[in-house]
Amino acid sequence: MARELELLSVVAPMLDELAIAPRFVERVTAALHGLPWELVVVDDGSTDGTGERLDELAAADPAGRIRVVHLSRSFGHQMALTAGLDHARGNAVVLIDGDLQDPPEAIPALLERWRDGIDVVVARRRDRPGETRFKLASARWFYALMGRLAQVPLEPNAGDFRLLDRQVVDALAELRERNRFLRGMTAWVGFATEAVEYDREARGGGATKFSLRRMVRFALDGVASFSHVPLQIATVLGLAIAALALALLPLTVVARYAGIYDRGVPSLLFAILLIGGIQLMTLGVIGEYVGRIYDEVKRRPLYVVRKGESHAQVEEEHPDEVGDSPPPLRR
Repeated sequence: MARELELLSVVAPMLDELAIAPRFVERVTAALHGLPWELVVVDDGSTDGTGERLDELAAADPAGRIRVVHLSRSFGHQMALTAGLDHARGNAVVLIDGDLQDPPEAIPALLERWRDGIDVVVARRRDRPGETRFKLASARWFYALMGRLAQVPLEPNAGDFRLLDRQVVDALAELRERNRFLRGMTAWVGFATEAVEYDREARGGGATKFSLRRMVRFALDGVASFSHVPLQIATVLGLAIAALALALLPLTVVARYAGIYDRGVPSLLFAILLIGGIQLMTLGVIGEYVGRIYDEVKRRPLYVVRKGESHAQVEEEHPDEVGDSPPPLRR
């Protein structure tokens, strides 16, 4: 039996996208003509007037379908998506970037697969024009690495552009970890998943907010959140070095008494630097996980809403649901 769409929520984070925001809203409106929908745009601390422009676009919509959530500062792409999910009310929710590289016109194709009973419909990129060779190569390396290390299956060549059933959104709402990798979290919660291919567009304006440093940080979040392999590699490396040292010890004794032992510091320095470097690398891997534990135990909120439907407002409407839980997800 085909699912009935009560409300489709489109969640889009934006950071300094003043030039693109009007076109994005226009294309979403055209692509979803005839459907019951809402657009939840999360202003991730923009400083170029994007937030004010979004408020104007929301006020100009006679049906009141555009809702803007203003964060108090830039909390990052994944946190902005989380804020949008927390405020989405539809029984089907689409995550899409607000830079128009992911075309809103592809949303109906995702919706058709959801109607057929698929809970998570992932948009898989068929073509990626306008991106550098380094960006394409690094993306391939990332998915190859995650495919080997991650403890959850990830769709290759797919970003955060996807459609989620309300059940999936409610399940994600229970996961309040600070270092968020929504692609992996979506796979972790399970549910029926299928991919729909689409052609990605070149950026219509502005500049990408994903610098090399942020891409590396994002990759580390993905690996550390869904794999213990780095810790296991550190353990195996330590055991291998210890075994090598034990294996060479008899040779050292034989060489000393055979008179072929050459006193000197080069070999000693090499051994010290090698072992010291491995120890520091291992401590760094352990420190990465310890730092994440520290972030979790502080229990800070994932984001702070400056203007829009805040957690405090939701608590007033639902006093029985006050606490560390996210705002309730309403149909």
